[in-house]
Amino acid sequence: MLTIAIVFFAYLLMLFSVALWTRQATGSLSGFFLANKRLPAWVVAFSVNATGESGWLLLGLTGMGYAVGAQALWIVLGEVIGIGLAWGLLARRIKRMADESDSITVPDLLASRFDDPKNILRRISVLIILVMVGAYVSAQMVATGKAFSSFTTMDYSTAVVFGAAIIIAYTFIGGYKAVSYTDLAQGMLMLAGLIFVPAVAITSLGGWDAMMNELASQDPALLSPWGPQGKGVPGWVAIVSFIAIGMPFLGVPQLHVRFMSAESEASLKTAGIISVLVIFAFTLGAVLTGMAGRALFPGLDDPETILPLLSTELFPEIITGLLMVIVLAAIMSTVDSLLLLASSALVRDYLQQIHGSTKSDRDLARYGKFATLVIGALGIAFALMESPLIFWFVLFAWSGLGAAFGPVLICCFFYKRMTLYGAAAGILGGFLTSVGWVLLFKSATFGLYEVIPGFAVGLLLIIVVSRLK
Repeated sequence: MLTIAIVFFAYLLMLFSVALWTRQATGSLSGFFLANKRLPAWVVAFSVNATGESGWLLLGLTGMGYAVGAQALWIVLGEVIGIGLAWGLLARRIKRMADESDSITVPDLLASRFDDPKNILRRISVLIILVMVGAYVSAQMVATGKAFSSFTTMDYSTAVVFGAAIIIAYTFIGGYKAVSYTDLAQGMLMLAGLIFVPAVAITSLGGWDAMMNELASQDPALLSPWGPQGKGVPGWVAIVSFIAIGMPFLGVPQLHVRFMSAESEASLKTAGIISVLVIFAFTLGAVLTGMAGRALFPGLDDPETILPLLSTELFPEIITGLLMVIVLAAIMSTVDSLLLLASSALVRDYLQQIHGSTKSDRDLARYGKFATLVIGALGIAFALMESPLIFWFVLFAWSGLGAAFGPVLICCFFYKRMTLYGAAAGILGGFLTSVGWVLLFKSATFGLYEVIPGFAVGLLLIIVVSRLK
């Protein structure tokens, strides 16, 4: 345990060193929430990936690889397609539009597209962001508790509070610039871990063929692309849903602010190539980790603990400490971004733009820091109620944001007839359909992923309402 503690505290020293280094950039709204739009390509690329993947990648997706085997590879395809489309269709256009309109947030970006004196789009956007980010942050803090309690003797509740306090503290001190540069370091750690762990696990089984034989002996469906559902309608629905997991990359605001923060539009081309290659390695490594873990340790009650189990069983203590840091890095790289997203919605969009605050830029940046503290504290409170299903809980929040903002952002650039009321209808309709689908229809449709109907309804409403108004 001493070695693990030393590794962990060395990592903390790095985090807070970065936060103190970037502290001077937090004196304005643009500095605290967007690093004054000066981030280089490598930082933007890894920040997009680290923010988008989170504890879902290292706990949730490895757990899904453990549970369904080869069928989880459809998620790899969906993530690569989704993030590729986000970079190809939206990244440079969002950057150009943000620079021209001096936007800091995604609601800023949407408001610049229309004459909206009543701040209709801002009001809707702020409400959706706060609701979904609340669910998302809580899920990530659950993952924090699981990670700490799996790697150490710390109980779950103590682990949630301890891990969350670290994240809130360095976000408060260093703002968006600290978050982005730590994302770069955390993303590199995640990449190394997701190459190293499955390689060692498969080797310990005796190689690829030995792993395949062991999985086949447990359940032949673990090697089938159709998974446990078979080739009927349930199997097709599962495949389509797994591929659709990449769709929200087109809409989640915490990723689009990273496009806005790049130092130049040209740098986003390089960043996009890096990002797509890394996301492929991330997701493939996570699925293979789960499959190898299933072959080594069948019958786990909670598949989402497979990575911590592999770390403690297959590696010496110093490597276990590094792997614990990697899991925590994945979680931290998303929570810090979500905290900034929610606090920017409160301070920039609500307080300054909707409420019309005349406070100075420095004062508003200070309010943003304290909003970060409050939102983080609320996330801790909800996380203490522990949900065992990180994968599905994160997907619910991921899909809600993606279905709300994906259709309207696409139409901002590719449907010139979109009106203010069409945009508002699309945001609300996509969001409510996504949430309603989970509550009312998902169980009756073989678990069809809610972003699919949410995205479709959002696009349809934008087109129909825009033609009426």
